[in-house]
Amino acid sequence: MVMAARAYWKGQIRLALVSIPVEIHAATRSGAAISFRQIHEPSGKPVKYEKVVPGIGPIDADDIVKGYETSKGNYVLLDEEEIEAVRLESKRTLELLQFVDVGDIDILYYAKPYYVVPADELAEEAYIVLREALKRTKKVGLGQLSVRGQEQLVGLRPCGRGLVLEVLRYADEVNKAANYFRDVGNSRPDADLLDLAETLICKKSGKFDASDYHNHYVDALKRVIAKKARARGKRVLEDADEVAPLSRGSNVIDLMAALKASVNGKKKTPAAAEKKAPPKKAPAKKPAARGRV
Repeated sequence: MVMAARAYWKGQIRLALVSIPVEIHAATRSGAAISFRQIHEPSGKPVKYEKVVPGIGPIDADDIVKGYETSKGNYVLLDEEEIEAVRLESKRTLELLQFVDVGDIDILYYAKPYYVVPADELAEEAYIVLREALKRTKKVGLGQLSVRGQEQLVGLRPCGRGLVLEVLRYADEVNKAANYFRDVGNSRPDADLLDLAETLICKKSGKFDASDYHNHYVDALKRVIAKKARARGKRVLEDADEVAPLSRGSNVIDLMAALKASVNGKKKTPAAAEKKAPPKKAPAKKPAARGRV
């Protein structure tokens, strides 16, 4: 099987006595992002960074070691040999140790996806069996992948005709939600408000298609860069759409009126509708002056 990109990892997935040779490839890319370099304007040359120690100045790269700050200003220094000694051997086997329901893994634990493909035609049969078994049971296979000296917690799940491996965060990498939501009320909402909110959600529901959405900031930035390149250094400013501030009328928002207006597709805010003055009577028409053409 010929793949366009270099594999992130090659090895085998093992389920009990069954081993499936696979390749893992990155499923995402950062192509949409635009990165800038710092440039010295008078010369037009990029700015470089020197390693500098306060009170000493520039230093030699050979004198730099890694340190872990144990307290303010105090460091434990480690050389490369000491760090390498604890690196895990990059194993070529991902053993599926446990299977959990798809909904059991909170979205906060998902970090990065990878495509998993069979390494050759001989591996395809077992690969398809695993894919279909995960589909039918609606399970995610869990294991730990040793790569580049570190161990990652991963989940394996079906995706269309293939399998996706998700790098998962460990428990100590996720902040507890309770620390942020403890002050949020737990009362039941008004039934009529809830019905209106559900109606609005249903009205705006549809199938997800990522191509329907664009990063408008990146698009505008690309246009500015293209204009600037054509302008040969002259200043170029993109026209920004002026956003009108939201008129609320008062500090208290009429949630019921806002939801009703949203469901009915009205564009004006409830406050604006309430303040709308009654239509004025048309002034009486003056009789046309005689003798004028």
